[in-house]
Amino acid sequence: MNDKKTIETSISHRERILGGLWGSLVGDALGVPVEFKDRATVQADLVTGMRGFGTHNQPPGTWSDDGALTLCTVDSLLNSEFDPQDMGNRFVRWMNDGLWTATGSVFDIGMATTDALMRIASGTSAEQAGGCDEYSNGNGSLMRILPVVLRFANDPVDRFVGRIDRVSSITHGHARSKMACVFHGWVVRHLLQGWKPQPALQAARVGFTERYERTPEFPRFQRVLADDLATLSEKKVASTGYVLSTLHASHWCLLTTASFEECVLKAVNLGGDADTTGCVAGGLAGVHYGLSAIPEEWRKTLLRHNDVESLFNRFADMAPPIT
Repeated sequence: MNDKKTIETSISHRERILGGLWGSLVGDALGVPVEFKDRATVQADLVTGMRGFGTHNQPPGTWSDDGALTLCTVDSLLNSEFDPQDMGNRFVRWMNDGLWTATGSVFDIGMATTDALMRIASGTSAEQAGGCDEYSNGNGSLMRILPVVLRFANDPVDRFVGRIDRVSSITHGHARSKMACVFHGWVVRHLLQGWKPQPALQAARVGFTERYERTPEFPRFQRVLADDLATLSEKKVASTGYVLSTLHASHWCLLTTASFEECVLKAVNLGGDADTTGCVAGGLAGVHYGLSAIPEEWRKTLLRHNDVESLFNRFADMAPPIT
């Protein structure tokens, strides 16, 4: 597929990379004040821009564990090319020392992530640290996988998938979590090439099905693989911390909106795990619409703006052009 209905070429590769990174952080920060609030409560007082305090009593522009671990991942890729052990060690420094937090302190961390990082701190290999049981399928690896996808989007499929698997395994080693990250990565890979959302999603479905349809976990993905995703009503879209809920909700938000702002606000206003749904949807929308589509006021409100800008620009300079 390479027609005008499928491909949008007016946005540069660099703008898409920066859009994805900034979009993730903005989506996270928009959702932090309403995290854990139920949908009815959030929709009675809709998020329309950066606000502060709320659930975690943090100032406007504060990102959560989602953003911090994404930033740690970017930092690791810049300094160590591809080294899951280095990533895991940086994640431990985030947990213990506040590395790449917005304010110097950690205020939100999932149980599966805590357990995995404590194992790393105790000497377990990072790639063996993530939980592999049925109950270790929160969205804690999906929320931070985007930089790996952006950096290695040119890789052959087997290496691309293998790197995503390995990075997910640092905190989430169950096949379902790793497959969710791969599916998301495939969509992003097509968006980065300029594909529009619906064709990008369809192409990802084809590749994912060919690779995984004979695996035990494949039936779990039927909601994401269903052709009617864009026509679902909001009441059929869950926004919990379960990895497949976040995957489903974030892609639904991209398919059912027409701008970065509309997509990310729709995501956080679903309530529940609002910061992570916002983070994942913001990354998708940022890659699709590009950096210039993200309201400058939102980016400028983010804490440590200059530090983040320097990190993201160096990453964009390093990432190879798409082929």
